[in-house]
Amino acid sequence: MKVDSHHHFWNYSAEEYGWIGEHMSVLRRDFQPADLLAEIQAAGVDAVVSVQARQTIEETEWLVQTAMSHDWIRGVVGWVPLADKSAQAEIERLSHFEKLKAVRHVVQDEPDDAFILGNSFNQGVGLLESYGLVYDILVFAKHLANTIQFVDQHPQQPFVLDHIAKPTIWANKFDDGWAQNLRELAKRENVTCKFSGVVTEVRDDRWSVDTLRPYWDVAWEAFGAERLMYGSDWPVCLLKSEYGRWVQAVQQLSADLSRAEQENFWGANAARAYNLK
Repeated sequence: MKVDSHHHFWNYSAEEYGWIGEHMSVLRRDFQPADLLAEIQAAGVDAVVSVQARQTIEETEWLVQTAMSHDWIRGVVGWVPLADKSAQAEIERLSHFEKLKAVRHVVQDEPDDAFILGNSFNQGVGLLESYGLVYDILVFAKHLANTIQFVDQHPQQPFVLDHIAKPTIWANKFDDGWAQNLRELAKRENVTCKFSGVVTEVRDDRWSVDTLRPYWDVAWEAFGAERLMYGSDWPVCLLKSEYGRWVQAVQQLSADLSRAEQENFWGANAARAYNLK
């Protein structure tokens, strides 16, 4: 079974999705299950994990309800106010939804680069393990040093790193600082990683598989056959790539893996990380 471990749905409005700027016109419309189903069926993907795109309880509830209505949506990564006093009550209430598998906060957009080390936020994250919930880490490469300290505060908490921590990608310049910190983070065995969202971090006007290969090589070396998983970041990936082209690129990057490694990367690792059924 092939699993897309990272995608989004939304009913677009400029007010609710302020992060979608005017230069992102391709994203300024609704993206619904029927749209994604056509893409994954064409690409040979069997199931997906839906991830929050707004930091609201209402969106989390909507994503869970949507997942409950579609068997091929196997899990949801939602949002709860982890740094707020209401965190435990919201986690308790939402944890009863079987398809809620994880939560995340958009740390990459916080004005304080050390937000992930904040006391209130970490108290909220500390609640997740007892409810069987994963925490998805959404950061830029510049946040990795702080992310390592953050993960070390929660040695038993399962984490999933989104988008290989968003390195800055140029065809002719490699992000060495990202590579060093990613390798260090990967030493924490409670962290799994998504090879997703990579193409949108390319700064050149065009990209190729060769542009992405050095980043694939580091991510595979760091996380290996049991802790790296496929994701698309659809529809955000449309800024740089159609869904099918991204799948084809990742197929080329992973072509040398053994059959067992392919099965892990394309589905089994996501199923284990998120306890998908």
